Amino acid sequence: MADTTVQRASGRGIWGWMFFDWAAQPFFTVVTTFIFGPYFVSRLTSDPAVGQAVWGYGLAAAGFVIAILSPVLGSIADQTGPRKPWIAFFAAIKIASLCTLWFAAPGSNLWFVVLAFSLASVAAEFSTVFNDSMMPRLVPKAEIGRISNVAWGLGYLGGMIALIFVVALLAGSSQTGKTIIGATPLFGLDPAQGEDARATGPLAALWYFVFILPMFFWTPDAAKGMPVGPAVREGLAELKVTLGEVRKRAGIFRFLVARMIYQDGVNALLSLGGAFAAAMFGWSITEIGIFGIILNVVAIFGCWYAARLDTRLGSKAVVVVSLVLLAVATVGIVSTGPGYTLFGLLEFSTVSSGGLFGTAAEKAYIVYGLLIGVAFGPVQASSRSYMARSVTPEESGRYFGIYALAGRATSFAAPFLVATVTALSGSPRLGMAVIILFLGAGLWILVGTPYPADRQRG
Repeated sequence: MADTTVQRASGRGIWGWMFFDWAAQPFFTVVTTFIFGPYFVSRLTSDPAVGQAVWGYGLAAAGFVIAILSPVLGSIADQTGPRKPWIAFFAAIKIASLCTLWFAAPGSNLWFVVLAFSLASVAAEFSTVFNDSMMPRLVPKAEIGRISNVAWGLGYLGGMIALIFVVALLAGSSQTGKTIIGATPLFGLDPAQGEDARATGPLAALWYFVFILPMFFWTPDAAKGMPVGPAVREGLAELKVTLGEVRKRAGIFRFLVARMIYQDGVNALLSLGGAFAAAMFGWSITEIGIFGIILNVVAIFGCWYAARLDTRLGSKAVVVVSLVLLAVATVGIVSTGPGYTLFGLLEFSTVSSGGLFGTAAEKAYIVYGLLIGVAFGPVQASSRSYMARSVTPEESGRYFGIYALAGRATSFAAPFLVATVTALSGSPRLGMAVIILFLGAGLWILVGTPYPADRQRG
């Protein structure tokens, strides 16, 4: 692959692009992982195992759609040129779907709620494909790892602020009706009806709408290409060529296979980890929210430090270390129960000291959560920069479409297996253990992958 000289965008243009992560992250933080997801599992169903299974199947369905369509859309985008119209289109779908979650009251049809969430997830991922494909045009390759990790850290900061807002001002105790700061929930939200959790949908929608505007106003876009009709035909033809081409680019192919496997595990861990803790310890929205805040604080510093390491050591080293930490954390999580950790090697009293995370087992869970917080941002940000350093700006759309395919091609597999093992065994812990296999297999393949991925073995 020939190097392409990239004219560095203005500081305002780069910040506009990075603000996309700030805008997008609250959906994953307050809806998918820490507030709405656990609410779905623990409140909308009488059996948490059933809730985890249905939620897992919803994630699997969304992942399947994303896997099929992402590379198609990426190839079409390369032909049409500008990415912003595509981002705007999928933003509208995401915002509308998130607002629908307000109607997910206890007793609601589970599959209707899952459909709305899945549509939001699909639209969020497609928007990310087009946003990521803009990155190689903004800065030279030497800076890609830094801005990718800083943007990801900025995203976690946004997610943390949104989460703090929910926990402090919206999430009321089922016993007292007050928030953690002793305030009455804003807007008269009724915790008994799950309105504090349901409000996270419209909140994430409003946040996304407001904060993607700097990207639209400031960030330069690709030049206009062919009309949509011919672009679709040309894009589909190019996709066929790309799929054949990528098999001949051995390093890129190996990287994509590795990411396909480990990202599946990462997605499942992030999507189901909060719900797993809620079911095991009976955590309230407040406790889950505090857990999420802790993870996001650690994630911010993890990403910003990884930005320096990515520049110094390279994206591959950051991804490898992050995967090791995530695997260790997952083993810790599945080995922890109400009175023990490490599969019973360490036993604890089940008596609570009172207050948040009152038992020793809950505190152990927090420790494992810190490892996740350190690693889950860098593993994704540096994977993104790994890919950006391995392709030219001209081919970025179609290759980031393939990159999204790699991140989602089997993304239904981990949630599906977690859901299926949970349903068959009746054990959420055994279901979560499946994630370790995905992290380990992806790591094994990545270790033998060149860096950058287009580098020829010498």
